[in-house]
Amino acid sequence: MRKQVGNTGIISTFTAGSLRLKLFAVPLGLAWKHCGVTSDFLGDFYSARAVRGSVDANEIRHNVCYLVNELLENAVKFRTSGDIVIETSLENGDFRLCIANTISKEGALRFQDVLSGLQGRDPSELLIERIERNAADPNSTGSGLGLLTLMSDYGVQLGWDFQASSDDEGTVHLATYAVLPMP
Repeated sequence: MRKQVGNTGIISTFTAGSLRLKLFAVPLGLAWKHCGVTSDFLGDFYSARAVRGSVDANEIRHNVCYLVNELLENAVKFRTSGDIVIETSLENGDFRLCIANTISKEGALRFQDVLSGLQGRDPSELLIERIERNAADPNSTGSGLGLLTLMSDYGVQLGWDFQASSDDEGTVHLATYAVLPMP
């Protein structure tokens, strides 16, 4: 079933075990407030669905909210234009998330550079290194602390897909994938 909710700029698609939201750039004027509202909604939605016996609904809500908020804030912060699409599901005891948006070609190259610095390293060790580096240099940016926290403290597996846009605007379609083990 596909449902457009009023004039809010959000389309939801419900299928068995999944949810898809589309945050429209216009008329929404995407901003930080949309990240918190969206992550709270998804946290509530999945914590209510996942409650089975010994599973702690509050922990599920917190973990889903933190993951969605962190990745959605990145999508809002670095997007060049256009809508943001969020797809979620519960599969085999894992919460799965994909956030898709459009970024500049330069932003994609900078982000790929950050990601290459994360590969093959222990996320916990990198997290400590980055925290120390940021403490020594308050002007440090693009450290990947949010991503490292997700991997180190929450056991999230992350992946990215960069696709050059077919237009001449020099943009890249970015899909960020995350798998969060449920408690």
